[in-house]
Amino acid sequence: MSAPIIMRLMASSISTAKRAGVIIRDVLKKGDLGIVDKGHNDPQTEADRSAQQCIIASLTKKFPTVKIIGEEGCSDLNVCDDWLVTEQDESFLQHNCPAEWQDAKPEDFVIWVDPLDGTAEYTQGFVEHVTVLIGIAVKDAAVGGIIHQPFYKQPDGELGRTIWGLKGVGTGGFTPKAAPAGKFIITTTRSHSNALHQQALNAFPSAEVIKVGGAGFKVLQLLEGKAHAYVFATPGCKKWDTCAPEAVLEAQGGTLTNINGEHYAYNADVEHVNKKGVLASLGQNHSDLVEKIPAEVRQAVGAK
Repeated sequence: MSAPIIMRLMASSISTAKRAGVIIRDVLKKGDLGIVDKGHNDPQTEADRSAQQCIIASLTKKFPTVKIIGEEGCSDLNVCDDWLVTEQDESFLQHNCPAEWQDAKPEDFVIWVDPLDGTAEYTQGFVEHVTVLIGIAVKDAAVGGIIHQPFYKQPDGELGRTIWGLKGVGTGGFTPKAAPAGKFIITTTRSHSNALHQQALNAFPSAEVIKVGGAGFKVLQLLEGKAHAYVFATPGCKKWDTCAPEAVLEAQGGTLTNINGEHYAYNADVEHVNKKGVLASLGQNHSDLVEKIPAEVRQAVGAK
């Protein structure tokens, strides 16, 4: 008997994210990134387009009735066989499916794909910030996610690391660490700050601040114990930026919400922009962090 669809979606997404990572490395190796400017601070490269084609074509072929939303809009599903991933991660399929997802039907799912999170960093040479994000939502909640790092150097020199999380199962692909006690470290945006956002950061006066690119890489700072919280008090990121990181972080016991402490919905017809910013934490009292952000900032963000 085949595994429940959520387990097969996760296992296929793990394998597909790895293949997308190879495509991203190959484009960089060739040297012509094929950059198109989608807007202020929002470049798109050949790697974004090709990685998304690989992911959406591969998952659509296996799960034709599951709704998939990708950052780069509609993708041509006619891809070369080399980009069509048919295998599933067999080690993931050894896990037991949580009871609450066992009977979920294809129409209950939405997959949110950011084929290359951290494109600006990719074009600027900060390739360690780059991640491939595949988030799996059931009804309107983020429950499963894959964060693949194409340029992560393994101890044996091999490139690439794939981290996964599924609520009710846990996480895999990395060794979780707790952030250092005795100080408070925030990770935040490299490139999308403004006065309101700075006011939110100022609410944590003694905090150290690490600025990195990409929502996926910021959440990795929490999972790997390099930061206690991720604060982004401005609209800017989208559902495909946060669905996978939220699922992985929460499968590890953390929390990812907007800056008012409310979870975003991930059903197919939601607005794509996360209008009320992002607040994520691990090992913290999340509601205490929400309370620390000035009320006027919380009211102003996303109020337009």
